[in-house]
Amino acid sequence: MSQQKTIVVTGCSSGIGAHCARALKQDGWRVFATARRPDDLEALQADGLEAFYMDYREPDSIAALAEGVLERTGGSLDALYNNGAYSQAGAVEDLSTEALREQFEANFFGWHELTRRIIPVMRARGHGRIVQCSSILGLVPMRWRGAYNASKFALEALSVTMRMELAETDIHVSLIEPGPIESKIAVNALHHIERNIDIENSVHRKDYERELRRMRQGGVRSKHKLGPEAVYEALKHALESKKPKTHYVLTRPAKIATTLKRLLPAELLYRLLEKR
Repeated sequence: MSQQKTIVVTGCSSGIGAHCARALKQDGWRVFATARRPDDLEALQADGLEAFYMDYREPDSIAALAEGVLERTGGSLDALYNNGAYSQAGAVEDLSTEALREQFEANFFGWHELTRRIIPVMRARGHGRIVQCSSILGLVPMRWRGAYNASKFALEALSVTMRMELAETDIHVSLIEPGPIESKIAVNALHHIERNIDIENSVHRKDYERELRRMRQGGVRSKHKLGPEAVYEALKHALESKKPKTHYVLTRPAKIATTLKRLLPAELLYRLLEKR
């Protein structure tokens, strides 16, 4: 009988992380799922997942997660799925450096810290899978998403470099780049806009007011929006295929955007994106 495979999945309070953690358990994985709120941790435990508190902005919680998981597994881990993140919306000129720094702590630096703690374990075992939940906005930017765009562009560069540096090992790094997926990221972004953007005194006030109305109604409405099961399908391939892809671009809008980026002159592409 083969040994049960083990994986850490972060950001499991809702949306993509919550779905993927439970689907992995159903498919036979031993899942260590992270969240921040006590009620979310209790819900994960109630569904048979091994839940840990972890906040990417808190290095001590990252260390405690890694140590706790490795203690339970006897120092082994087959896979890591970095997923937890948030979106700081707002025009670049309205973003304080502190707001940008906090976005990178949650979406980039914390991911790097956790991944660095796991790679030596995978090297010792001789294999492993690292999957990063990036975004189409890590390949093609969008207005009013400068902080989020930047964090995902940075993640793309770091992860592809890491994949190249691990090419001589059996540790594979993959990036999932979803377009519109059913989740709470747009609703959750409201808090960060209201906390970090001075809307009343911004030259973009009217744009913010329009954007906030849309976000309060659940964010982008698209007939092309898919459920989190689409991400899980890509995640499964990245975890189990003998030849996992570097990039998994999901949803029709994301595939169109990457095609346009490849085919169009930069200035024409940017003019099109300005109208989005």
